Amino acid sequence: MHLIETRDLTYVYPNSVTGLDRVNFIAPRNSRIAVIGANGAGKSTLFKHFNGIFRPTSGSVLIRGEPITKENIREVRKFVGVVFQNADDQIFAPTVEQDVAFGPTNIGLDEQTVAHRVQEALRMVGMEDRAERVPHHLSGGEKKRVAIAGIIAMEPQVLVLDEPTAGLDPQGVSDLIDFINSLSRKYGMTVIFSSHEVSLIPEIADYVYVMSKGQIVAAGSIGEIFGRQDLLTSVRLDVPLLPKLIRSLRDRGIDISMAYTYQDAEAAFLRAFKEKP
Repeated sequence: MHLIETRDLTYVYPNSVTGLDRVNFIAPRNSRIAVIGANGAGKSTLFKHFNGIFRPTSGSVLIRGEPITKENIREVRKFVGVVFQNADDQIFAPTVEQDVAFGPTNIGLDEQTVAHRVQEALRMVGMEDRAERVPHHLSGGEKKRVAIAGIIAMEPQVLVLDEPTAGLDPQGVSDLIDFINSLSRKYGMTVIFSSHEVSLIPEIADYVYVMSKGQIVAAGSIGEIFGRQDLLTSVRLDVPLLPKLIRSLRDRGIDISMAYTYQDAEAAFLRAFKEKP
């Protein structure tokens, strides 16, 4: 049984614009899934179906094999947590601690449990020393961490991040990559995220869906997707920098293994130039 599955999911906006067109998507347990595509491809619209914010025009969304209904929507939103692109949309309490506590308090947990979850969530995102800060005085990256902590405190099994690196500085992006990877490795959480910054994807995803004009036009492993320059060009995306560089070197006659992550590329370069990794 998959954690999330969509079957021929179609969504038409009130203005008759089609946001999703027969989308079939699967999220297994303990996976890191990237959904890539140019702006307007349908990524955010898809994500808003995962916890019932949007309801399908046709087709279905299954959470642990069950459709989303009025009766189970509360449990679905504990199971699938969504962090939107603009953190300000999810932050509203006077302090960081109170903001993170809102979710677990709202589902009826006792005060001691809420306090423990808040402390743990802030620790996981590296914001434990800012618990008493006013959220709107924080930087963009810090606000994003608070928004993530608020979802983590609900202890979801699936975390959905819509363009999580938008507005972050390079250190913020690096920290977020480490955090996403830790969720899968340390906590067994499934993470689904969107991005049009393809160079980041190999560092934080096991599987990739490519969207264009409301449809999934391709799906596969990192190598399967980023090995197809024609596909990426057709949906207005670029090839990540490392495989692009390696292809260029191959064209110049240098025998070097293909690599998509920094670690694999480093090893490939060292082998190619006869040094020990």
